[in-house]
Amino acid sequence: MSNADLSYTYFPEDYRWSHGILIGLNAAPWGGAEIGEVHRIGLRLRAHLGDDAAWFREWAREAGTVEQTGRTLLAEGRRASAATYLLRAANYYHVGERFLQPKPEGLDAYRRGVECFRDAAKIMRRPRIEHVEIPYEGATLPGILVHAEPLPGRTGAVPAVVFFDGFDITKEIQYFKGVPDLVARGIACLIVDGPGNGESVRSRGLYLHHETERYGTAAYEYLANRPEFDPKRIGVMAISLGGYYAPRAAAFEQRFACCIAWGAQWDYWQTWKNRFDRLDRGNLPSLSVPWQHLLWIFNAGTREEAMQKLEGFRLDGVVQKITCPFLLVHGEGDEQIPLALAQKCFDAVGSKHKTMKVFTREEGGYHHCQIDNVSVGVAYMWDWLETVLITRQQPLRA
Repeated sequence: MSNADLSYTYFPEDYRWSHGILIGLNAAPWGGAEIGEVHRIGLRLRAHLGDDAAWFREWAREAGTVEQTGRTLLAEGRRASAATYLLRAANYYHVGERFLQPKPEGLDAYRRGVECFRDAAKIMRRPRIEHVEIPYEGATLPGILVHAEPLPGRTGAVPAVVFFDGFDITKEIQYFKGVPDLVARGIACLIVDGPGNGESVRSRGLYLHHETERYGTAAYEYLANRPEFDPKRIGVMAISLGGYYAPRAAAFEQRFACCIAWGAQWDYWQTWKNRFDRLDRGNLPSLSVPWQHLLWIFNAGTREEAMQKLEGFRLDGVVQKITCPFLLVHGEGDEQIPLALAQKCFDAVGSKHKTMKVFTREEGGYHHCQIDNVSVGVAYMWDWLETVLITRQQPLRA
């Protein structure tokens, strides 16, 4: 798959940069971006293609401008408008920080993004957003709990979904992947920075490990112990590398009512073996961030040490244990995880009620985790969740 095959390629010569622009831009339907602001960033970057320091600088520059406008509006008492600016600033700070290696250089901008989102949440009327801490093995995991909006004629405890990050995303970025639309359907969403992601790795020293069920159970029990949520209607989902996280969590924590893998995984050790082989031959694989990110989230000093830690990231022998309704969503032209691997994973899933949705070029959502059209991806997933968790009918078929 060549870079030119991306449905929207802002930087035709660079897959990673084009993918990064789309992460920023496709947040727009849910308040995380404005096309004119993202275009300003892109125009300033065209003379600096591949320079990740410039990438960080220009996203942080735009984020700072947008944040300052938001702070000024807040000081003037214009809370609703201020919230819209602060949400966009949060997304821009985090999109800009993703490429930096080593990470400490961008931590101030990352924290400003967290603070912008937190401050926006405090003044937004809807949806109602609560920042929470989830007890986990003597520590806590940071989460954003987006409350379900009430549905006419429905009372009592509501369903909820735990939403984990992927390889290189933050809970703040995750919010802009359709979560406001999900909660409008009456399903709450707990977005969690698990070990190796977001605040957990940047501020708390919680590094990635393969036993997702350890923090999956922690998130499930946090929601189940709150009276506003129905313990029998709590699902789990995750994106990209989360195509490993969510199935692993559902396989070993069988109180989850359903599972969505937004993008497939199968053998993540082999995926990275193939990537490193290509790098060693001088061929750049399609990566969403620099490969050194892998070492950082494992706290590994070498590629060899990281590969050892990847040994557990295999789903064969795991997904066979899944019993709840299961949905796998994949793009036909996914440049990072081939469709054949998605099919292999889906075929092995043990659930009697499982669905695989493959998005084609013609309908959009053709690329990795529907990066070219997030709206069609989330509409399908939220329809599926609504069917499983609210009407309790048989899951949708592709």
